[in-house]
Amino acid sequence: MRITFLKETVKQLQIRLQKAYSDGDLKNVRRISVLLMVAERQCIDKIMLVWKVSRQTISNWLKAFMNEGFDSLKYEKPTGRPARLTKTQKDKLYALVKSGPEACGYATGCWTSVLIQDLIQKSFGVLYNRFYVCELLRNLGITRQKARFVSDHLDEEARKNWMETEWPKILEQARTLRASLFFGDEASFAMWGSLSYTWAPRGEQPEIKTSGKRKGYKMFGVIEYFSGTLVYKGIEEKFNSDSYAAFLEKLLAEISGTIFLVQDGARYHTSKAMREFFDKYSKRLKVFQLPSYSPDYNPIEYLWKKVKTAATHNRYFEDFAKLTTSVEEALATLANQSTEILRLMGVYTKHLATATPL
Repeated sequence: MRITFLKETVKQLQIRLQKAYSDGDLKNVRRISVLLMVAERQCIDKIMLVWKVSRQTISNWLKAFMNEGFDSLKYEKPTGRPARLTKTQKDKLYALVKSGPEACGYATGCWTSVLIQDLIQKSFGVLYNRFYVCELLRNLGITRQKARFVSDHLDEEARKNWMETEWPKILEQARTLRASLFFGDEASFAMWGSLSYTWAPRGEQPEIKTSGKRKGYKMFGVIEYFSGTLVYKGIEEKFNSDSYAAFLEKLLAEISGTIFLVQDGARYHTSKAMREFFDKYSKRLKVFQLPSYSPDYNPIEYLWKKVKTAATHNRYFEDFAKLTTSVEEALATLANQSTEILRLMGVYTKHLATATPL
């Protein structure tokens, strides 16, 4: 026997399915999805396989829907407290969440409360309300955070070697020679500004004016490991070997003695022209390369974030001069806050405790 659903019935089922997903009502997600697949005249065997239900269950749900309509989709709220996970199960849940959705068989890189609700049901046979799932996760020390990209070219062995072998040697040499030890990098600050979170009435998304002009203020900078000294130079042209060399000449003029410079592998850092530049100043300037794709090992990356927060987040720049002034003011403020800069060393903090200021 074939059953044909009215278009309006299908539409209402789709609406209820979305609400079931939103409410974390997995029982109705499964039941409504089965009804919709029946409405699409999909094979019963496929429905049974996808939703792991028996032929009799599909028949019962279909009969109930024919007799009671949408009222058949209402489940009685269970009485009593929900089943609790044991400490062992909670520890396992923590490990599963930490391993990531893909490792648990989900085709996504980020967890949602509904996915974790499904994970708990599949792993432990316990169906929690998705709002309780959020509370459970917080109690386990799991918080909702913004993900970050990690390059698939990351060489963990090279990173480990840098932190455990190369970096300690560089630090020891710098101390021995009483050299300044700088981390260098570049950043570009867009004239159209940058967006960040702010408070606003619910349902009224804040709007920030923008000129839409595709122009940016580019900045070279270095921060010193022992003292927190900041040296920087802004340019309007492109980053290239010439502009990088000009900045390093400024650094050599301002900082006396031997300089150790830790830099990333940008092309204009390692070009033939720069190799010749480094040879020319080799008596005073020693250059070291960070592992590839390791911005988290360069503390000045965090300084640029501070500058953008202070200078460009949710700001409108009607002309380029206002942008450059804002960025320069933010950098000038940070240049006088060596303690704040030292705090940016993050991943190298364990070495700071024994560092002797020059």
